[in-house]
Amino acid sequence: MEKYFQESIECASRDEIIAIQNEKLVKQVRHVWDNVPYYRKKMEAKGVTPDDIKSIDDLHKLPFLSKKDLREAYPYGLVGVPLKDCVRIQSTSGTTGKRVVAFYNQHDIDLWEDCCARAIVAAGGSNEDVCQISYGYGLFTGGPGLNGGSHKVGCLTVPTSSGNTDRQIMFIQDLQSTIICCTPSYAAFLGERMKEMGYGPDDIPLKAGIFGAEAWSEEMRRDIQNTMGIKAYDIYGLTELSGPGVAFECSAQKGMHINEDHFIAEIIDPETEEVLPEGSQGELVFTAIDKEAFPMIRYRTRDICRLTREKCSCGRTHVRMAKPMGRSDDMLIIRGVNVFPSQIETVLLNHGYAANYQIIVDRKNNSDTLDVQVEMTPEMFTDNVGEIAENQKQLVDGLKSMLGIKAKVTLVAPKSIARSEGKAVRVIDKRKI
Repeated sequence: MEKYFQESIECASRDEIIAIQNEKLVKQVRHVWDNVPYYRKKMEAKGVTPDDIKSIDDLHKLPFLSKKDLREAYPYGLVGVPLKDCVRIQSTSGTTGKRVVAFYNQHDIDLWEDCCARAIVAAGGSNEDVCQISYGYGLFTGGPGLNGGSHKVGCLTVPTSSGNTDRQIMFIQDLQSTIICCTPSYAAFLGERMKEMGYGPDDIPLKAGIFGAEAWSEEMRRDIQNTMGIKAYDIYGLTELSGPGVAFECSAQKGMHINEDHFIAEIIDPETEEVLPEGSQGELVFTAIDKEAFPMIRYRTRDICRLTREKCSCGRTHVRMAKPMGRSDDMLIIRGVNVFPSQIETVLLNHGYAANYQIIVDRKNNSDTLDVQVEMTPEMFTDNVGEIAENQKQLVDGLKSMLGIKAKVTLVAPKSIARSEGKAVRVIDKRKI
């Protein structure tokens, strides 16, 4: 029996959702026009005023916002309420250029925590669960968002943050944690460590995991589920839009339901910026229709995905987004070919390798090189040179078939690639250095 945190809105009719979006969008555009001079100038440059926006059908008339705008307006240029009304900031974990700093008033935090609570209930959570939050706390949105959502559901919340893996496992066993929230790469790492400690799936009290903040494949999901004996749920969000909980998976695990009473999603062609028909693959654009302190209108996420309105078996009526297949800005173009790290990961996992790998791109003699370093699992570790060469050749062939270009593959010893307790560093592109 499917459970919901806010059933009346999560299962609202399409007409009800559109009515909510129309009302909130009109109000939000007026709010931004009156309170965010930076965006008002962008609207004026496009010849648009709030009077031109009467419903979501007029959304396409509004200008986009991008990371570039956030850098230019840093730190306070996109704040939509007096600073005395803001109660918190969160910030991206980005390492280049100016960080994105997002602002929240109490209203924004309440809505964000509702979205995260919906995700926890969709993963089977209730006030009888012990929810361990192993996302980073502090500026990163993962910890605070799921922490607040867990409180709203009424779970016993264990705010372990990331790292200190053996202590994490001690709390999972001692407190009988039933839900864990962290990045998928850290979940894989936790599962690996539990296995080393002699715990099989039946020895682990967890029943569900809510994993987000980085790309992960279906193969990685299966590995985590099998190792921990859990059901692994995807969650999606961006700091610019509040954090995790913009969209989340339900029991059907066939895409993530977007919280359409708070966010309007569009798919655009990243080159022409034209809105694409429903079902098309393109860049995901979001409008936050009721965030007050940091109101993002038509924010370009750079994530490439599809939306679907096919009926979902869980009963939720909100549009679903597919797992992003990559990004329009960190997509690697190697020898003229578009390469997404998720494609490489799929090949590795299909050949039985763990999800710890590194992609190194370089340019030698004016030609791009692609080197994939792959960690062997303890079971397949060998010092037999011939066997390693044969296994490397299989991966080279598999990658050639998937990508259409040849990659060099280097198999390395177990645990020789640095583990990350936050977001895994998957790609090193030396061409930009």
